[in-house]
Amino acid sequence: MTSTVDSQRAILNRLRRAEGQLRSVIASVENGADCRAVVTQLSAVSSALDRAGFAIVSSAMRDCLSDTPQADGQVLTIDELEKLFLSLS
Repeated sequence: MTSTVDSQRAILNRLRRAEGQLRSVIASVENGADCRAVVTQLSAVSSALDRAGFAIVSSAMRDCLSDTPQADGQVLTIDELEKLFLSLS
């Protein structure tokens, strides 16, 4: 249960960080900031949201999967599976 709570806390932290970044983008647009700076900030927000989404899916996988042997007989741990999945982002 602690792992689920820790995962949720980490996800919420990511989302709050993205929220702060988005507020910064909005303020930059309102203040007429250079378009390159705005696009760079917006890219950071998008990336933060993507990472939060992957973390949410990963957390769900962690909760739903058990250790199962692979075709070669090796057991892929949940941590390894999570790392592989997050490497797609």
